[in-house]
Amino acid sequence: MTRFLITGTAGFIGFHLARRLLGEGHSVVGFDAITDYYDPRLKRARHALLEQFSGFRPVIAWLEDEDALQRAADLAAPEVIIHLAAQAGVRYSIEAPHAYVGHNVVGSFNLLEVARRVQPRHLLLASTSSVYGGSPTPFCETDRTDWPITLYAATKKAMEAMAHSHAHLWRTPTTCFRFFTVYGPWGRPDMALFKFVDAMQAGRPIELYGHGAMRRDFTYVDDLVEAIVRLVDRAPQPDSPIAFEGGSDSLSAVAPWRVVNIAGGAPVGLLEFVACIEAATGRRAERVLLPMQPGDMRETHADHRLLAALTDYRPSTPLAQGVRAFVDWYLDYSGARTAMAS
Repeated sequence: MTRFLITGTAGFIGFHLARRLLGEGHSVVGFDAITDYYDPRLKRARHALLEQFSGFRPVIAWLEDEDALQRAADLAAPEVIIHLAAQAGVRYSIEAPHAYVGHNVVGSFNLLEVARRVQPRHLLLASTSSVYGGSPTPFCETDRTDWPITLYAATKKAMEAMAHSHAHLWRTPTTCFRFFTVYGPWGRPDMALFKFVDAMQAGRPIELYGHGAMRRDFTYVDDLVEAIVRLVDRAPQPDSPIAFEGGSDSLSAVAPWRVVNIAGGAPVGLLEFVACIEAATGRRAERVLLPMQPGDMRETHADHRLLAALTDYRPSTPLAQGVRAFVDWYLDYSGARTAMAS
């Protein structure tokens, strides 16, 4: 059994990761503010499922409250800390920039300070493919990420940089993993899959930005969790960079710190994505084609060689299978919500 402190356990990814670890017999202290960025009832429903495990203990507080974070760490006595809590969303960062600086920069700094005092055997932090900005694809961990095109990406880049400085100064083994369009059951209502299915079930049109020409490297949530679980026991060391075909993990050579893409490396066009949703729902989507939104990336495509070298694994769930799993969950969850409301 391993003792974990995980931030963001009421969130989409944190919930799935915590449920997997609890199911394997580990103990998890989950830290989450249950904010109202989207319907808190969904977040509470996730936590309610986690609370069925005897090894789960929730702490409801804000990342900006360093004392609360320290109390959670004292409760957990963690061997591993996984930081998933953040203000997410590319477009919302244009509307509410202060939330991103507070949660993603100040909150992440507080988490790093707690880790400095606790000294876990591995600190893992969630970053994003958005840090690559307009870099050519496929995105490789050794690419420069100095030109983010959204504040969301800039705050995640800041977190990575702060984590590197902490790893260098305090020698805490640290991994920053970059997510690529994660989807699946219990997903966020602000993400395309949830929005599209919700609109199609209600007979509303769906909005396709970039006139439907965008491409994304979709990652099914169970695949993401599998990759994170495998990375937990592969903490970086400053004197042993990982070699992989065509390059090396040179970013781990200065400090016990690295970045790792978590994705399958198989981007899919937005129209193909919609076709998978139509097949899963049995409904035809009414499409509204719109221009690119500020901050959107035309394509994301991960180089997954480092992940494969470290874990002998890469995400591979077919998009059609993952979309159908989400639709099945959505129909069950929305039906349950309707029944409760009536």
